[in-house]
Amino acid sequence: MPIVAPVSTQSVEELDPKLQKFVEILTEAKKLNSSDIHLAPASPVMLRVDGVLIPMEGMAFKPFEIDELLEVMLDESQLTELEEMGELDFAYSVPGFSRLRLNVFRQRGTYAMALRILSFEVPDAEKIGLPQSVINLADKKRGLVLVTGATGSGKSTTLAALISKIAKTYAKTIITLEDPIEYLHKHGKGIVLQREIGYDSKSYANALRAALRQDPDVILVGEMRDLETIETAITAAETGHLVFSTLHTNSAASTIDRIIDVFPPYQQQQIRVQLASVLQGVIAQQLLPVDGGKGRVAAFEVMLSNPAISNLIREGKAFQIPSTIQTSKREGMITMDDAIYELYMKGAVSGEDAISFSHDQESMMRKINIF
Repeated sequence: MPIVAPVSTQSVEELDPKLQKFVEILTEAKKLNSSDIHLAPASPVMLRVDGVLIPMEGMAFKPFEIDELLEVMLDESQLTELEEMGELDFAYSVPGFSRLRLNVFRQRGTYAMALRILSFEVPDAEKIGLPQSVINLADKKRGLVLVTGATGSGKSTTLAALISKIAKTYAKTIITLEDPIEYLHKHGKGIVLQREIGYDSKSYANALRAALRQDPDVILVGEMRDLETIETAITAAETGHLVFSTLHTNSAASTIDRIIDVFPPYQQQQIRVQLASVLQGVIAQQLLPVDGGKGRVAAFEVMLSNPAISNLIREGKAFQIPSTIQTSKREGMITMDDAIYELYMKGAVSGEDAISFSHDQESMMRKINIF
């Protein structure tokens, strides 16, 4: 697992001259609303804008310039760890410009960097377009809420918005376990304690076990990566905590199957029973290009717990979940394809993208051809 470096909070006065070129890139990237930046020797700086990589003409870094950046961003112990491990995850703040999530890694004997641009401001649940049924999950007192989707689909943004909503509304102890910490939360009415895996704790599993002894009301687990973490998260939800986490699955049904399949066969039925009793909801999300404009728009599949869903999980019939979601729209549920179709009907996405991003492309094609 990559080593994680602590968060930097340099002041403007301390900004090193070696960062000036880097800040120029950040400034241009923010103007273009880029999500990611790629730095590699002998290559133009690449920006990801609306999901597409574009080069910054005339802007490139030599190996020694990347080395100088790392000398500014990291302390000696972190540089040593990078040298030993060959890769490093960390978060970094450039005052007045942006907060970043970075991965630096060795390739061909030199270092390259991939950077995700974050905001200093924690996202607001209403402003980012979360469905009301998803926002309502922040009001739950206990249970398990999962946000799923591919890398770069906005899972961290959704979770940050829900955690912020809880912090502003309720006097609760919230513990976040992240790798690395992305958004810096304010305490609000209660207290928000943010722990960084690899720096504040050795692993998700260790941090989660410890969190259960820290009087939490709400626990955010950045990612459920292994059996031990999943098992402990379910136990935490069973014992009266509200637990949020993520998986790299693209639908509610595949999320259930992924969790169950992590466990050995003899344990799977027991996990089905436990999961059926604690799961409050699954939000699967994708980002689609905005039709005829710049930016991307989120499509959310929403599955909420009800007796029918719980029974399907318990009985190992996750494949029937999509049809149950379709018949439960009044409860705030929606399938991914229906969410995409709604975006298409509003003119937010093109027909081509609606078909491309849908799960059942033939069905979506027929729907779109009707109108």
